[in-house]
Amino acid sequence: MSRISELVSGKKFQVRLVSGAVLLVLAALVFRAGGPWLFFTMMGVSLVGLFELYRVEQMEKEPLGIVGYLGALAYFGLLWNGEGRFCLPVLIAAVMALLTVFVLTYPRYRTEQVAMGLFGILYVVVMFSYVYRVRLLPDGGFLVWLILVSSWGCDTSAYLCGMLLGRHHFAPVLSPKKTLEGSVGGIIGAGLLGFLYGKAFGAGVEELINPPAACLFACMVGALISQIGDLAASAIKRDHGVKDYGDLIPGHGGVLDRFDSVLFTAPAIWFALYLVRMF
Repeated sequence: MSRISELVSGKKFQVRLVSGAVLLVLAALVFRAGGPWLFFTMMGVSLVGLFELYRVEQMEKEPLGIVGYLGALAYFGLLWNGEGRFCLPVLIAAVMALLTVFVLTYPRYRTEQVAMGLFGILYVVVMFSYVYRVRLLPDGGFLVWLILVSSWGCDTSAYLCGMLLGRHHFAPVLSPKKTLEGSVGGIIGAGLLGFLYGKAFGAGVEELINPPAACLFACMVGALISQIGDLAASAIKRDHGVKDYGDLIPGHGGVLDRFDSVLFTAPAIWFALYLVRMF
């Protein structure tokens, strides 16, 4: 307990706490508003995240990066107009455009940069857009909160359980402080928070037969996947010798540093809820 007390009293933790509280308030406002407010917020955050990812490959201001931004805008334009069936052709067009730039400017760029151009659209833009997609679901105003309950609930529970009980490290190279005990605690903690959330606010939900159980399942699935997202972001940074993706959010780093797990949690929650509604 003394280790936790020492960390809590530290200046860095306090800065992170204040920043996290501000982000939570902003999330509450846009989640509640939905519609254009949530859509354009998600689009803006995605473009910032895409810029941060491209920066690790030193292509954020290059023609390859510009093609990526245009592909992201085209994807969001289709999503806004409800034309989801055309999203795959947009991604194919982005591949063609990236390869065109690659060929016409050869040997200016490496193959890895071309691959990063498309990867960025899929990893940041498409996956992050599932926050908006969850909000569009029936009862989306209730369900969209499961993304944060699962992601941030898992982070907090895993951190506390890891500090108190952590003994066995499962990713020592990528994240030396992560332990198996913390991982399991994060999944259980997120599931418990989801259950309590469903119990407290699920009375008016129409699409889910048993909201507490559905929320527990969705949050546990999201928590499991979110930890992969966290480690994936760390792997990309380590591959490129980068400590943080940016410094936009005090105490947290960049958009991808704070929302790396949300990128995985949002689609995981969407698919988990899809399975729940099927059965």
